[in-house]
Amino acid sequence: MTSTIPPCPVCAMENTYPDGANYLCADCAHEWPITTAVEAADDDETLVVKDANGNLLADGDSCVLIKDLKVKGTSITLKAGTKIKSIRLVGGDHDIDCKVDGTPYMLKAMYMKKA
Repeated sequence: MTSTIPPCPVCAMENTYPDGANYLCADCAHEWPITTAVEAADDDETLVVKDANGNLLADGDSCVLIKDLKVKGTSITLKAGTKIKSIRLVGGDHDIDCKVDGTPYMLKAMYMKKA
């Protein structure tokens, strides 16, 4: 049986657990209602995200960066050609939540192509 507990909406870590009528994040201590998480999951199903070439992306796809991206607030640069596995589509000012070498990032689909 797979877990249906969503990752934290603040820090994007998956170390969350239910506590009564709320979910709690063990990493950042953020707390949010379970009903809001269920409604958000329903909205994600209708989300349409396209990569730089116009291909439709889905949760769990693998993508490749098409441009070097400087990470805001750090000296890190994600290099073009970096393969990103198991993306998750989200709404908001960015399209994709993912992890590169274990570090969570929020990226825009316009800088990626489907692998």
